[in-house]
Amino acid sequence: MTDTPSADALFAHLAEVFQSRKPQRGGDPERSYVARLLAEGKAPDAFLKKIGEEAAEVVMAAKDVASGAKPQQALVYEVADLWFHTLVALAHFDLDASDVLRELARREGLSGLAEKAARAQG
Repeated sequence: MTDTPSADALFAHLAEVFQSRKPQRGGDPERSYVARLLAEGKAPDAFLKKIGEEAAEVVMAAKDVASGAKPQQALVYEVADLWFHTLVALAHFDLDASDVLRELARREGLSGLAEKAARAQG
């Protein structure tokens, strides 16, 4: 693919794919990585473990990029893995990227410090 799809189109497509891969909707854990992560008896531990691993890999890649040991693409690759597994988690809970984007839009223009303080109080 030479053209990059819009973020909205890509997230909507991934949400559809992830929903279709749920084992209760016919997703086969033997043929689909997403179905395997969402399989009964595996979820949520399977994707939560992957989110933790990928988050650590993002941190390590960022440090490597900052030191010049790796190219910036190494960070992009690890962030893509983290986003992927996070989107699987959202799908498990019948949420998707649009829910996160709405929350980010709600926060836009708010002081990050004020928003964090408000969450701590409520």
